[in-house]
Amino acid sequence: MMEIKHDQDQLVKLQFIKPAFMKLALIAFFTPLMISACGDSSSSNQIHNKIDYTKNYPPNNGGTLIDAMTGEPSGLIAMIAGESAASAIAGNIFNSLLRYDKNLELTGELVESWDVSNDQKTITFHLKPNLKWADDQPLTSDDVLFTWQKVTDEKTRTPYGSDFKLVTKAETPDANTFRVTYAAPYAPALDTWAGLHILPKHLLKDQDINTTAFARNPVGSHYYKLEKWKNGQFLKLTRNENATQGQAKIGNLLSRIIPDKAAQFLELSADNIDSMGLNPIQYARIFPARPDLNKNIALYKELGNSYTYLGFNLKRKPFDDIRVRQAINYAINKQEIIDGVLLGLGEPVASPYKPGTRWSNPELKPYPYDPNKAKALLKAAGYEDHDGDGILDKDGKPFTFEILTNQNKEREMTGVLIQRRLNEIGIKANIRVLEWASFLGRFIKPKEFDVVLLGWSLSLDPDQYSIWHSSQQAPGQFNFISYSNQRVDKLLEAGRLELNPDKRMKIYHEFSKILLEDSPIVFLSAGYGLTAIHKRVRGISNPAPPAGIGHNTYEWYIPSAYARNEMSEH
Repeated sequence: MMEIKHDQDQLVKLQFIKPAFMKLALIAFFTPLMISACGDSSSSNQIHNKIDYTKNYPPNNGGTLIDAMTGEPSGLIAMIAGESAASAIAGNIFNSLLRYDKNLELTGELVESWDVSNDQKTITFHLKPNLKWADDQPLTSDDVLFTWQKVTDEKTRTPYGSDFKLVTKAETPDANTFRVTYAAPYAPALDTWAGLHILPKHLLKDQDINTTAFARNPVGSHYYKLEKWKNGQFLKLTRNENATQGQAKIGNLLSRIIPDKAAQFLELSADNIDSMGLNPIQYARIFPARPDLNKNIALYKELGNSYTYLGFNLKRKPFDDIRVRQAINYAINKQEIIDGVLLGLGEPVASPYKPGTRWSNPELKPYPYDPNKAKALLKAAGYEDHDGDGILDKDGKPFTFEILTNQNKEREMTGVLIQRRLNEIGIKANIRVLEWASFLGRFIKPKEFDVVLLGWSLSLDPDQYSIWHSSQQAPGQFNFISYSNQRVDKLLEAGRLELNPDKRMKIYHEFSKILLEDSPIVFLSAGYGLTAIHKRVRGISNPAPPAGIGHNTYEWYIPSAYARNEMSEH
């Protein structure tokens, strides 16, 4: 499953994220859950600035961790929502069969072990004994089977179904055993089961999973359960006494919904939140100039599995013309964006894989900034300035279109730079910034857009069938730009069946080469996750292991001496 989530945060990007990695990454940042004390924040700030956060305290239970998220989840059933805001919260409420450990190796979460048959077609999962849902009902293999049935049901509006439809047989020999059989060996199989949240059959069996109220009032099995959701303001989680993984140390997670990064930063500075994702200016300019902040707040920088892009609606003219797409690719100065918007805190990318990994084709280079080549391609496509108004036209129609993005300052700034470069070659691009839920519901899912400025956050497995295969274009699926290439389809299909990692790597290198040439999207940058966490929060691994700082959030704790007085929620 592609961590295909729509993300409103980190760097300028929309993240469609593959659940396995999403869950991993998002636990790290505890999507904004936040409580703040009423009263004078400046007075509160003065008090907390006098506290010595260098003292060592042993681990203890309790306290509330507060952070901020830019967008509100559309619901908390991740397979339906398909967005990072939902997965960030749901990843603390629901379990998967498997998970990635700190070294990015698969280990059991709901299962204590699993077996793979000699022909690599059958996986048998053995659940841990005596598992329970938060409502005290037993969690069994029937719940796993039910979840598989839902994610593969044609009536379920989910972009994740394709991975699980490859299962030809699913069965439950007993309450603690779940077995799946594939028609052929499927390379990403275990990764997909690390990304699927298991849902309670006893609460959802008679519900329409697309519209159920359960999405707003979920019952899960993980460390936390939803206590309160105040629309547009916050979601509060509290410890689940029946947690299948034992008890987390922090008692409550409060995620405040604050769309504006500047407002989030003010709340962080006033000690009203404990954690947030920083933008490059906050990380590289403001923090170095504020010793008071460095005294109380620790910074973390990690290159994530995500990238920012400009995507074309290939069903709309003129974006169905490869020359036009390539021209726009040449017209955009990617390094200008990395330097100007990200302040150098980003890496150039030429494929949909994390730079430096085996899946990233080292032979590929981003389209260079070449406005003359862009103009030549546009001329070949029939675009010239026939009326002398400075805007290219064809058949009497000026070359103008709209770039849609969500409320995110980095994306907006990126859009402005792109707009200026396109204007220099005779293309008029207008920028439209939308609130997240509206952006998804009114434009992305129905494909009512010209061009989008978004981002993908990916899983550890290289399979990207869900994003690029031509069969994945239905409403709510991830190939919403309507990309279709028969050779790419065959490569994506082959990559899922190839178990030899070296042969698999060659498949995805070829796939990336074709994708770069086709230019259905313009790769802009791979960004760093820039996180600020208050020093009252302890137990964070430093240096971070391969999985990042969020690999062990259940072990994070807040010494009682550093806990804030939470007077009210607002």
